[in-house]
Amino acid sequence: MGALAGAFGQSLEMAGLQQTVSIVSGVLILLLLVLPAAFKGRASNVLGTDKVMVWVRKKLGFYFQKNSLGSLFMVGMLNGLLPCGFVYIALAGAISAPGIGGAMLYMALFGLGTFPLMYIVSLSGKLISLKVRGMFNRAVPYVGMVLAVLFIVRGLGLGIPYLSPEVVQTAQHTTEMSCCSKPK
Repeated sequence: MGALAGAFGQSLEMAGLQQTVSIVSGVLILLLLVLPAAFKGRASNVLGTDKVMVWVRKKLGFYFQKNSLGSLFMVGMLNGLLPCGFVYIALAGAISAPGIGGAMLYMALFGLGTFPLMYIVSLSGKLISLKVRGMFNRAVPYVGMVLAVLFIVRGLGLGIPYLSPEVVQTAQHTTEMSCCSKPK
């Protein structure tokens, strides 16, 4: 998924749209956080994503019944397609990563960063109280809002190094971030 996000981001960068996409991503994340669930359900029906999710769940059920390394690999691949707000936010970040390799590294680091907590949760099962789970669920929208605001600020090109660098047009008609370009 990182490679696809990187390729998409690279094409946007070539078209000079990466800043716009960063702002739009931030606004979309904010909308997803504030829109009622009923509206999201209707949007899913219109976009056809509900049919895709039915297919993914059916395939997951099929591969869960198998007992082989190939089926475990397919479960992992399909699991990445299930709805997850944090994965979508990470993909939006990967789109703005420098190149396909950068986006792949971004998603790999995202996976490595989430692995310890996911592993602990899977091992602890019922050891985590409903109260603690509720605290995590209540924190998700706030984390999403912070990331959405960061995407918007980044896209505005305010000249803040590494947070919102100014984007400069170079002679080759490509864009570079002023904080990240090499001295000439």
